[in-house]
Amino acid sequence: MHPPRETEAFSRKRATLERLLAEARRIFAEKGLAGARLEEIASAAGVTRQLIYQYFSNKESLFTSVLDESTAQIIKDLPSMDLDQLPPRQALTALLEYLFDQYGADPELRSLAQESFRLHEHGTHNPNRFGAIAAPLIELIGRILKRGVESGDFLPDVDARMFCGASMLLTTLWFTSRHITSTATGFDTNTPAGLEAWRSYAIDFVLSAVLATNRPSLSRPKVHAG
Repeated sequence: MHPPRETEAFSRKRATLERLLAEARRIFAEKGLAGARLEEIASAAGVTRQLIYQYFSNKESLFTSVLDESTAQIIKDLPSMDLDQLPPRQALTALLEYLFDQYGADPELRSLAQESFRLHEHGTHNPNRFGAIAAPLIELIGRILKRGVESGDFLPDVDARMFCGASMLLTTLWFTSRHITSTATGFDTNTPAGLEAWRSYAIDFVLSAVLATNRPSLSRPKVHAG
């Protein structure tokens, strides 16, 4: 058993790191990777620039950790949904809606995703932990798909990891090119009605790829103004 002093020191260190990541998230989302300065992040978090370097080798590695923590939080909340207890189709629909809504409700997360693309486009390589962090999500998808095959709801031989990647393009990563989606679909996804229309269509499109029967209609949705 650790003495109380060590426990308190660990708690303070963890609180400092959490505060640093929270402020870095806000500033990166607001100013982008290029515009954010470590001095500003350190000041907002109440730490020194030198302390940042005790945790991270450079600004890019701090940014990558911010992304990892954002992803980890999304995955962490999945067990509370009890998706393993729902019928397969209902479970998969709820999961897709949840992933879509995380980005829809969090402007900072959308900005961070856009910055992540810019980082990789410029050839900067900072390995993230997405593969490890997303493992529980892929395992959950695998269980849902397996139950769906057994119940006759889903087609067989759907790879969970490939399904995860393809579904994320339509339910989350599309936020990084929202204007392209709006132009291609012909309705403004920046409006509540347009966003809801795309949400419904994107999820139905993904479901239609795995459903064995009773596929949803993929006709053009009606988008009401206002």
